[in-house]
Amino acid sequence: MTAISKSQPPLSRRLAFADTPPEGLDIDVSATPAECAALASHNAIPAVHALRAELRAQRWRGDGLKIDGELRASVRQTCVATLEEFDSEIVEPIHMRFAPPAEEAPRSRRRHEEPAEIAMDDDPPDPLIGGAVDLGALISEFLTLALDPYPRKAGAHFSEPSGDGAQILSPFTALRRLKPSGEP
Repeated sequence: MTAISKSQPPLSRRLAFADTPPEGLDIDVSATPAECAALASHNAIPAVHALRAELRAQRWRGDGLKIDGELRASVRQTCVATLEEFDSEIVEPIHMRFAPPAEEAPRSRRRHEEPAEIAMDDDPPDPLIGGAVDLGALISEFLTLALDPYPRKAGAHFSEPSGDGAQILSPFTALRRLKPSGEP
């Protein structure tokens, strides 16, 4: 089993624009046990049991890529209410567009083409760096965004610890006690 160093991303699968045929490409990415462990560490969760993404890569606007698909993962998280670990399933759609940065676009295109109009509700495409996209980094990012930042185990309820019966006072109540009785 290969160890993954801290400098490497937890999951990496590079796809070059040149490797994407005009008719598109179906890509199935499954994380290895070492990659699952690295993803769990990266996301500060107890475990990623399995991760798989089924993607479709297609050329987009001549020199860009369009990636669509779905991420499925089985993870173990810690409940914020009970601090118990529990397993959950994640299903997250993936829809991304990539285009070369303006400085990498062919000069003829920069001079003669007008910039593509982007609607206000559309995100601009992410940069296609060096003519490629790291699908593993993309999948890792979508996993991180899909994780509930405050996970709760089904049926878990937070109950405040019972104290010695002392009443909890607000800081303002304590300040009112310090104020002389004649002042408003």
